[in-house]
This record gives sequence, C-alpha cells and structure tokens, in this order.
Amino acid sequence: MPVNKPAARNGASPRKAAARAEQAAAEVSRDMPMREFSRSLPMALMRAREAVMRHFRASLRNHGLTEQQWRILRALGGVEAIEVTELARLAYLLGPSLSRILRDLEQRGLIERRSVKTDLRRGLVSISPEGLRLIEAVAPSSEAIYAEMTRRYGADRLAALHEMLSALEASLADMPLPGNGHIKDEDDDASL
Repeated sequence: MPVNKPAARNGASPRKAAARAEQAAAEVSRDMPMREFSRSLPMALMRAREAVMRHFRASLRNHGLTEQQWRILRALGGVEAIEVTELARLAYLLGPSLSRILRDLEQRGLIERRSVKTDLRRGLVSISPEGLRLIEAVAPSSEAIYAEMTRRYGADRLAALHEMLSALEASLADMPLPGNGHIKDEDDDASL
C-alpha cells in the first residue's frame, strides 16, 4: 500500500511542505485554562539549565564524564566521605541511577566505597586521589566557562540569580504537594 506524503505546493519538496504544515499548526493558538507553555516556570528553568549546561558538556565529554558523574565527583570533592543516601539527595539523583553511576566511577578508580562499621547495610562513598586529579584536570575548562558566562551576564546579576533561586527553593520547601496534602519527608525515596 502506498505511503501518503504531504502534498508539495508550488514545486516544494514534501519535507518543506511538512515543515510548513507543522509551523502553521504551531501558530494556531488555543485558549487554555493555564499560563502559556513558554511562561511555565519549570520550562523556563529547564531552558536556562540547558543554556548553561550545553557549554559544559563538551569539556566533560573530553574527560570521559557525563553530567551526572561530574555532579557526583563535585559533591564528593567537598567532603571526606558521605552516605550513599545523602549523596543521592545532594546530587539530585535517584537511587538506581546513582548505584549504576557509582559502580562505573568505582571501576574507573575515581571513587572508593565502604560499609559503615556499625551498620553494614549503609554505604559510605569518598572521592579517590584519581578522582581529585580528574577534578583538577576539568577545573581550568570549567572555570573558563564560568568566567565567560559571568562576563556575558554580569557578576552582580549572576549573584542575584543565585540568591533568587535559593530564595525560591526555600520558599517552596514546606509547600504542601498537590494530591496528598502533606509535604514529602526528606527520607522519602520518591522525593529524590
């Protein structure tokens, strides 16, 4: 059975005709009972995060790291050792993802894991000397990116943005979650 392709108009290719149709569909506006998608706070934060992170990804890839691996190494770089559950909260990673990433980082010799002597079910993680050397290798590139972002956006505006984001986070910390009427406990794995 033949496949129907969008009709080409005025000799345009089917691909261009399809692109025009998608653009026309996107231009149709609807009255929605909520704010415009482009004015959604979660989407604005995601767009800003992507605008920032796209500058760091190439440097991380050049050092054989993913964003999540880098977050873990950065978090570990500031502590002697940390429990796995606390690391998950600190790095905003779910348990299964963290387990996989820790296994990879340990195989590469970038972290060290051990059990808590008083409770063998609890694990401690620390960065290894090799992991610290990797942070030192990534740091110049990372700091150069930060310097350029600061130059473009402005040091005062960047500091104010950090303060506003911290204030937003703090103001929402005890806001009840929809549907369950209570705030998720810090110990609730689903809140990671």
